[in-house]
Amino acid sequence: MTKAVWAEIARGGYVAQSSASPGQRMIEIDGAPAPRKMDVRLYTYGGQVLLAAARLYQGQTTNFRTPGGGFAPVLVI
Repeated sequence: MTKAVWAEIARGGYVAQSSASPGQRMIEIDGAPAPRKMDVRLYTYGGQVLLAAARLYQGQTTNFRTPGGGFAPVLVI
């Protein structure tokens, strides 16, 4: 991150969170229940949601090598 970008962020107008533990969901893999962490993101522009995406993963980072992991459907109700 450049000094100019950091200065712009420090001026305000951004929403940020310091820390949030991932949610968790149980899925079934080969007939057995398995916990997976869940990450839901809303991509926005101009105050409008453009896209909702969810990922399931295991371990420290989201990736597509986790059995049962990857993108998951987002159902808006």
